[in-house]
Amino acid sequence: MSEPTMTGSCCAPSSGRPVEDRPRAVFSRSDGNATNLVLLGGGSFAMGSDDRWSYPEDGEAPVKDVEVSSFLIGAHAVSNADFAGFVEETGYVTDADRFGWSFVFAGLLPDDFPPTEGVLHAPWWRKVEGAGWSHPEGPHSSIDERVDHPVVHVSWEDANAYCAWASARLPTEAEWEFAARGGLEAKAFPWGDELEPGGEHRMNVWQGDFPVRNTAADGFVGTAPVGSFPPNDHGLHCMTGNVWEWTADWFHPTFRQSDRRRNPAGPPHGTNRVQKGGSYLCHQSYCRRYRVAARQGLTPDSSTGNVGFRCARDGETPG
Repeated sequence: MSEPTMTGSCCAPSSGRPVEDRPRAVFSRSDGNATNLVLLGGGSFAMGSDDRWSYPEDGEAPVKDVEVSSFLIGAHAVSNADFAGFVEETGYVTDADRFGWSFVFAGLLPDDFPPTEGVLHAPWWRKVEGAGWSHPEGPHSSIDERVDHPVVHVSWEDANAYCAWASARLPTEAEWEFAARGGLEAKAFPWGDELEPGGEHRMNVWQGDFPVRNTAADGFVGTAPVGSFPPNDHGLHCMTGNVWEWTADWFHPTFRQSDRRRNPAGPPHGTNRVQKGGSYLCHQSYCRRYRVAARQGLTPDSSTGNVGFRCARDGETPG
């Protein structure tokens, strides 16, 4: 059995699908408005991290003072119900559905699931035919009991199309990190520096021995509903853990230092797009990227069972 080659981080694989020049339709939502947006006043903050948790090779360090203008951002990730409304209204077909497969974490597949291709150096990722946003673990699965969970198996292209339909956009990496920090400076998580303050789980990540045993001490094995954990001080839910979230920026490990200080937007071009926040598969034994400063890059056509997104918009009064 051949195995796809791993790119990106160990947290999520790039799909390595053939590059196509298919036209991208521009959609417009009938009511012209994204929902659940929170207005943030913007301001200055220290972006990145150089503490013991950080991955300097990912471009987290050195820390840089940046400033973002007022913007709106989703109180939570786009849910399956949200995305279903988009598909129903527009007939949109995701990259995973067009190609006929997506990456699924092996631990979520039934014991009798047929053999599939795995990812080299990350065999817990399986290439599953028929996996997509409405069938997260393949044709045998559905989202009927997960309508309030974050939509997954969406590529950057899919996320961008949804945001355009909702008269919104993806947040820049700087906006996303400013929002995730909730007004706290130089903290690892949206609530502070303790992973489980007072023994309380504040996000959906892996507990146990990755990748073979998840105790689900936080209450979840796979994704969790989008509002499962208390919000940060900006009123935003699940900014770390649960699912990685696409941002607008191209990924580069050193570009931040030469980027503009006010409203940085990343390099003008690249191969991978920035994702933030980590997911339900992150565990400190192999991946500490469930922090506000953490980042990884995946190709824009990549889709996996632990990647979603939330919308943003330039600052204005919601309405």
